[in-house]
Amino acid sequence: MVLGIPKKILIAIAVVVGIGIIYVMGADKRASEASGGGGPTGCRMTVTADVLNVRSQPAENAQIVGKFKQDAQTDAHPVVQNGFRMIDKDRWAATEFLKPLDGANCG
Repeated sequence: MVLGIPKKILIAIAVVVGIGIIYVMGADKRASEASGGGGPTGCRMTVTADVLNVRSQPAENAQIVGKFKQDAQTDAHPVVQNGFRMIDKDRWAATEFLKPLDGANCG
């Protein structure tokens, strides 16, 4: 016993803390993946609209599947159709409200 706590309980606590640390360290990666991105393409955009709708297809009447607030950043693909840029599979946003970041390779 250490500090009146059995060794088995201390080991269990250490394992839980270790898993928590690993989870927190990977949070940055999960957040960028969630933003919907073609990270490997080298195309990164910032949103210029107050609120930008993300649609399921490159069309104004397509279903809204997400939203970005002004100044949000996201990875994107160089693919543009009907005035919409592909953010990810089945995720499109109007190009007029997206600005490539300096050095971004957006085609």
